Amino acid sequence: MKKALNIYITTPLILRIAIGLVIGVCLGIFLPQASFVSVFGNVFVSALKAIAPILVFVLVIASLTSAGKGIGKRFGTVIFFYLLTTFLAAAIAVVASFIFKITVPLTVAPDLDSAPSGLGEVFATLLGNMVANPIASIINGNYIGILTWSVILGLALRQIASEQTQNTLTDISNAVSRVVGWVIQLAPFGIMGLVFSSVSEYGLNIFADYGKLLLVLVGCMLFVALVIDPLVVGFALRRNPYPLALRCFRESGITAFFTRSSAANIPVNMALCEKLGLDKEYYSVAIPLGATINMDGAAITITVLSLSAAFSQGLNPNVLLAILLSFVATLGACGASGVAGGSLLLIPMACSLLGVSSEVAMQMVGIGFIIGVVQDSLETAINSSGDVMFCATAEYRDKLKRGEEIPK
Repeated sequence: MKKALNIYITTPLILRIAIGLVIGVCLGIFLPQASFVSVFGNVFVSALKAIAPILVFVLVIASLTSAGKGIGKRFGTVIFFYLLTTFLAAAIAVVASFIFKITVPLTVAPDLDSAPSGLGEVFATLLGNMVANPIASIINGNYIGILTWSVILGLALRQIASEQTQNTLTDISNAVSRVVGWVIQLAPFGIMGLVFSSVSEYGLNIFADYGKLLLVLVGCMLFVALVIDPLVVGFALRRNPYPLALRCFRESGITAFFTRSSAANIPVNMALCEKLGLDKEYYSVAIPLGATINMDGAAITITVLSLSAAFSQGLNPNVLLAILLSFVATLGACGASGVAGGSLLLIPMACSLLGVSSEVAMQMVGIGFIIGVVQDSLETAINSSGDVMFCATAEYRDKLKRGEEIPK
């Protein structure tokens, strides 16, 4: 038993998910009456639903508390770049989602009564959720409230927390992330159950819908990585941004594509920063910070899947609500865990803004894991390569202002 478990754990997760997907398809086609298989999917979704609120709450508090005090102008610049490009990525995802309006088959009946009737109601609901009891927010999966209180507590602790307290919060954050890792180890079984339920009910046509969703995600990510982000760098430095952008994507993005973890790619990014001649005291803080708040790919994933859930439920969010979603996706992406599939757990937070039920939102999380072999890998590649690109851009911009030369 121990040997079998060891073989299972050491087998790459992508391969295990692919095997689970194939088994789910085969069972759905040839044994559609084997309804017990769907239990695996239900258990997996329930486990994600249980751990997600705790993950968001703890991760954001720990990140803000340990971010450091008195960061200089250069850190302010890189944080601005991180947040700006994450917001732009979410905005691009909104535009693409409204152009293509991808829908997917869901097993929960549409709940049109939950749709906000106007922007005033949206803000009233948003403000009410923001000040809801934090414990109740965690219990009820109120991600707006979770995010609000975690930011408030994180900023407060940043002012008064001792180094020991910061280390304790970091340990708690790491522990929760490890639990998330354990849950994700169950993904092959969960995907098998989810795919079985979908194929047995809808047939193989369901993969055509998933393929369209994946194309929108990949298209948005590549557009942001190859057009939007280089434009921001070019505007900041007043020179051709592609030598820097392509080098970061080549030396950081490719590794991140296979590790599927921004956190795991931090040593690779730091080594690249050293090759670029950046200040170690600066990049040793900016790179880990980027692994937390520079989340272009995560913002795209959260936005596209949330809007797809809304469209699939027959909801039609207006443009102003979509813009508000871009801000929410930006904040949510900054709390995404630096592990494989971390951004998917934040989809319910964005869905709650659109009037999409938690049950539907978690189905979208399951779909995200199904297409995650490509989506999550490319998302991580864009996030991680952007960490180095904007870290370098902030330092180069500072040097140019002082009249110093920077690499071509």
